[in-house]
Amino acid sequence: MEIPPELITFLRSSAHVAALTGAGVSQESGLRTFRDTADGLWAQYRPEDLATPEAFERTPELVWEFYAARRLKAGEVQPNAGHFALAEMERHVPHFTLITQNVDGLHRHAGSKSVVELHGNITRIKCSRGCGVFTEWEELPGKAPTCPTCGAKLRPDVVWFGEMLPSDELATAVQAARTCQVFFSVGTSGLVKPAARLPLLAKQIGAVVVEVNAEETPLTPSVDYFFQGKSGEILPELVKAVWG
Repeated sequence: MEIPPELITFLRSSAHVAALTGAGVSQESGLRTFRDTADGLWAQYRPEDLATPEAFERTPELVWEFYAARRLKAGEVQPNAGHFALAEMERHVPHFTLITQNVDGLHRHAGSKSVVELHGNITRIKCSRGCGVFTEWEELPGKAPTCPTCGAKLRPDVVWFGEMLPSDELATAVQAARTCQVFFSVGTSGLVKPAARLPLLAKQIGAVVVEVNAEETPLTPSVDYFFQGKSGEILPELVKAVWG
C-alpha cells in the first residue's frame, strides 16, 4: 500500500486528530455486525425488534437474552491490529479523539484513552428509570435483573433505535470534528446519523478527511484520501509510515 508523502507530512505536523470507527473494525476481530447477529436462535426476529425501548417493555427477557449473548461473544474476542494502531496513533498526537459507534469496548481494551462511545457500551447496564449505571450484576437465567434502588428492570447501557445519543458524548464528538486537522473514518458505512455527519463537518472546517473501508461508501466522494481494505492491515502501515 502506498501512502501519499503529503499525507505523511501533514499527519506528523498535526496536533488535533479525530477518528470515527464503525462495525467494520470490530468485524475484523470476529464480531458480526449488528444486523448479522440475528442468526440461529435470533433468526426469527428483526434486529430492530430487539433493540427498542418498546421491545424491552414488551418482552424484557427476550431482549435481555439477546444482549447477554452479544456480551458473551464480545468478551470472547480480542482487539485487532486496527484497534492497536489507533491506540498507537493517540500516543503520537497531542490532541486525539477516538469516536466509536461500537459498543464492545475493544478500543479501551487495546489501550485507547480518549474514547467517545456514541452508542454506549454493552459491558455496562443501567436502570430503565435512570437511577444509575452498573458494571457488575447477577445474571439470572431467563430473567432481566432489577435495579437495587427502585426495582425497575435493568437494561443494556446502549442506544436503541428511537433513542437520542448521549448528549455529552455527542457534544464531545462534534467539538472534535470542528477542531481537528485530520479526520479518519474507519470501518463505518456512513449511513447512521448523526455520526455520519461528523466527517462532513470536519471537511467543512477545512480538515483533511481520510477514509479506510472495505468498500466505498456515501462518504467516499467527499474524502481527501480513500484506502480500500481492512483497517487491521492499512492503519498499522500508515502509523508506521508516519511515526516509525
